[in-house]
Amino acid sequence: MRYEYGMKPSASKKTATTTEKALPPATASGLGVGERVPTFSADDQNDASVGSANLRGTYVLYFYPRDNTPGCTVEACEFRDELKQFSAAKVRVVGVSPDSISSHQKFVAKFKLNFSLLADPDHAVADAFGTWVLKKNYGKEYMGIERSTFLIDGAGVVHAVWRKVRVKGHVAEVLAAAQAL
Repeated sequence: MRYEYGMKPSASKKTATTTEKALPPATASGLGVGERVPTFSADDQNDASVGSANLRGTYVLYFYPRDNTPGCTVEACEFRDELKQFSAAKVRVVGVSPDSISSHQKFVAKFKLNFSLLADPDHAVADAFGTWVLKKNYGKEYMGIERSTFLIDGAGVVHAVWRKVRVKGHVAEVLAAAQAL
C-alpha cells in the first residue's frame, strides 16, 4: 500500500498568479509516490559522497531549510532520538539542506546527530526532488527549501511523501510508515 502525506484539500479555489506561473516545473509538481528517485549525489558532514548510487535499501531523505534554526533543530534531534527504531526497521535517515559541510559539522557536533547531513548549497538535490520552491514571508518572496520528507524503498521508488511538513509529530509519522514497509 502506498501513502502520500501532506496533501491537504484546498478550502477555496485560487487562480494562479504570474509568480506561480514562473516557477520551475519541478517546483510545480515535485516528486511523487511511485516515481523513481532521480540520480543525485552530495557530500555529507564527513566530506563523503552520498547519493542514489550508494544508498542501498530503504531510506528517509528529509529536506530542511537551515542548520541551527528552532524547527530544523527539533526535527533533526527527533530523527536522532528515533534512529535506533529506524535502524531496527532497516531504514537509513539522511538530511539535506543548502548549508555548507562546515555548518553541518558544527550542527552534528552540537546536537550529537548520528546520521548523514548532505550539503546542497547549489540546491541541485532539492531541485531534483522539487523542494526548492518560491516561499513567501512577511510579504517578501524568495526561493528556499520546502520542508519535505521522502520515504524511498529498496528499489529506489518513492513510497511516501510529506510536503510542507509541520515538525511536531512528523518523525513519529515517518517512523510508522517506515515500519509498515
